Amino acid sequence: MNLQFYKSDDTVVGILNIRLVIRSANTLKDKRRIIKSLKDRVKNNFNVSISETGTLDHCQYSSLGIAMVGNDKRYVNGALSNLINVFRTAASVELVDYRLEFV
Repeated sequence: MNLQFYKSDDTVVGILNIRLVIRSANTLKDKRRIIKSLKDRVKNNFNVSISETGTLDHCQYSSLGIAMVGNDKRYVNGALSNLINVFRTAASVELVDYRLEFV
């Protein structure tokens, strides 16, 4: 049996960090409801992993970490760029900052 090992550059991991402001949230319960709805929408429409990663104790700020794995950097970049536009156009949150990087 002949085993072939693939080059390490066959796998691309895109990491998108997003910072949001949720002006309509007055309590942590409001924030959780809005973020959960947003996360569910992203999970259903994109093939990514998403988690709230920071500012967990403040009701109007949120940081999200999003990761996508693929074998084509252009595809992963395009998908995560489309995801940035989803956050830009979301009515319930305001996109403050984002950082996109590849591993």
